[in-house]
Amino acid sequence: MTRDQLWQSKYDQYADFVKTQHRCPSKHFDDERTLYSWWKQNRKKMNAGTMKPSRLVLFNRLVALAEQHRHVNQYQ
Repeated sequence: MTRDQLWQSKYDQYADFVKTQHRCPSKHFDDERTLYSWWKQNRKKMNAGTMKPSRLVLFNRLVALAEQHRHVNQYQ
């Protein structure tokens, strides 16, 4: 499996998780920690400007999807 295929696989897993669970993965649950780490690593690459342009387009879609399911504090 190439790195691009592995990245696409994690992308698909993250998108499926957000769509089915209606939330982003958490660092506090062991089974979600790998997706959370993948997200955090790619967000750092995006902010640093070192992400491949083809991945950047897809990752921006994922950011928009995650923003739709962002946690809202009910006690505001």
